[in-house]
Amino acid sequence: MSGPARELAIGAFDSGVGGLTVVQAMRRLLPVEDILYLGDTARVPYGNKSPETIVRYSLENLAYLQGHGVKAVVVACNTASAHALTMLQKVADVPVIGVIMPGVQAALAATRNERVGIIGTAGTIQSGAYQNLLRLSRPKISITAVAAPLLVSLVEEDWLSHPATGMILEEYLAPMQAAGVDTVVLACTHYPLLKPLAQAILGPEVVLVDSAENAAAALARTLAAHDLGREGSQAGKITVRATDLPSHFAELAERFLGEKVSDLSRIQMPAG
Repeated sequence: MSGPARELAIGAFDSGVGGLTVVQAMRRLLPVEDILYLGDTARVPYGNKSPETIVRYSLENLAYLQGHGVKAVVVACNTASAHALTMLQKVADVPVIGVIMPGVQAALAATRNERVGIIGTAGTIQSGAYQNLLRLSRPKISITAVAAPLLVSLVEEDWLSHPATGMILEEYLAPMQAAGVDTVVLACTHYPLLKPLAQAILGPEVVLVDSAENAAAALARTLAAHDLGREGSQAGKITVRATDLPSHFAELAERFLGEKVSDLSRIQMPAG
C-alpha cells in the first residue's frame, strides 16, 4: 500500500473514552494524519468480560474501521490488546498495533536495576500480558504489578488534583516504592492524565512509561515501514464515533483528547 493509501485515515478503538489519550499522542506525533476513533461505550467495560467476548467485540470494531477504509488500526485498549491483538493481526488486511508491546519495550529500555512496576486495571493485571512479555525478554526481571480499580473513575470525574486521588495513588504505588522499582508502566489509557501526580509521588528518578506515547511511536514506525505516512502540512481531522453517547461523553472526550471534538456521533454496530 502506498500512493493513495497514504491519504487514508488511521483507525483506533477502545471500549470507551480512555483510548483518546492514545489518539492525543498520535495527534502530537503525526499531526497531518486523519484519525477515525471508535469508542465501544455501549459495551464498556471490557475488563469484566470473558476473553472470547473481548475477541468478538474487538473483531466487530476492526470490521467497522476497515469498512471505513483505514490504512492502519491502533488497539487503544489494554484489555483488547491483551486478549485479541493476535487474532486481529491475523485477520486484518492492514497493520494492527496494540498498546502492550510498545510499553514493554520502552520499560525494558528504561530500567537500570531490572525492577519494574506495572499499574493497571484489574483485568489487565490479571491477564498477565505485561508480566509475561517482560519475562519473555528478561526471565530474571523483578516485577511488581498492582491493580488499581479506583483510578479510572477518579480520572473520569476529573479529580486529577483532588487530595483523595493523591492518597489513593500513593497507596497503589507504595508496593512499587517498597520494591525499589526504577521504572513504572502506566498500563491503562486513562493513566496518562495522572502522570504528573504519579511522578510527584515516585520522584524524578523513576521513569514513567506512558502506554499512549509508546503506542503512537510504534504506529509512526509502522507507517514509515509500510510507506503509509501522509505528506503535507495541513492538520488532519479527528472523527469520533461511539456505540452509545452518555450525557457526559463529549466533555470527557475533549478532556482526554486535549482539544474540541468537532465530529462526534453515535453509530449502530451491525448485528452479529
